[in-house]
Amino acid sequence: MPLTYRDKIRAVDGVRSVSHATWFGGTYQNPKNFFAQFAIDPATYLPLYPEFLFKEDERRAFLRDRKGAIIGRKLANTYGLKVGDSLPLRGTAFPGNWEFTVRAIYDGAKANTDTSQMLFHWQYLNETMKTRAQGRTDQVGVFLVDIYDAHRAAEISRAIDALFVNSLAETFTETEKSFHLSFVAMADALIMAIRLVSFVVIVIILAVVANTMAMTARERLAEYATLKTLGFGPGFVSALVFGESLVVAAAGGLAGVALTFPVARLFAAQTGTLFAIFEVSAGTVAIQVGCAVLVGLGAAFLPARRAVNVRIVDGLRAIG
Repeated sequence: MPLTYRDKIRAVDGVRSVSHATWFGGTYQNPKNFFAQFAIDPATYLPLYPEFLFKEDERRAFLRDRKGAIIGRKLANTYGLKVGDSLPLRGTAFPGNWEFTVRAIYDGAKANTDTSQMLFHWQYLNETMKTRAQGRTDQVGVFLVDIYDAHRAAEISRAIDALFVNSLAETFTETEKSFHLSFVAMADALIMAIRLVSFVVIVIILAVVANTMAMTARERLAEYATLKTLGFGPGFVSALVFGESLVVAAAGGLAGVALTFPVARLFAAQTGTLFAIFEVSAGTVAIQVGCAVLVGLGAAFLPARRAVNVRIVDGLRAIG
């Protein structure tokens, strides 16, 4: 989109400020070493992301150096980069070899802050393209619009898009959350495959636990018959079976929950910057606990039914 759109967007009622970013798409050392890189206007872009935490001297060094770059902590750890290191990239969307110097490393204010990005000066990109491809100058990838009232997001989005209807570069304005979800949707096939595998694993675990409980109930028919002889009702016998099954399932479930966190950290380390944010949420843990409980209840249903329905004579016949 033309850079001139910025002033028109800023004039829309309800807009506080406008910045822009351009996807660069370079690779580092090896074509497999790919991570998010954006050319930005530091003066307007960085204030929109207060969750990016910098050292003030590093921020100033970045602002002074036209070839300077800001990288996230996860990106720095993945490739062993530190402030002052050279960061050469081979461009894809913008062909050629590009030289950058790491001037700042940012941390996230929250655990879910994306620290796998690289940010650099849009002016450096634009001035270089003037010597390589004049027709691609003064162009940006996306505009970032800060508004006064979040409740007016839909209204302001429509007003912005109306400005550029039937132009050579029409706009599509959406919230930042919707923008990010559109990228997540691209991974739907992978997510669906993981879910299917998870369901298969749960069914297998259910079968294993159910078989274990069935064998246990068969071996204890005499004990259940004895309990009935002593006056214990079907509810008590059923509670014994369900209780034992839930204990077994809970033990496995708690072990799984405990192992989830180190396995997730290992997976995140192995995938590098492929997943910008990879953390185990409270919702995931709740699902794990819920599945363990369901497995325990499901596995105990048939054995409990058999224990409740066993006749005292048949159960005591197995003694000796």
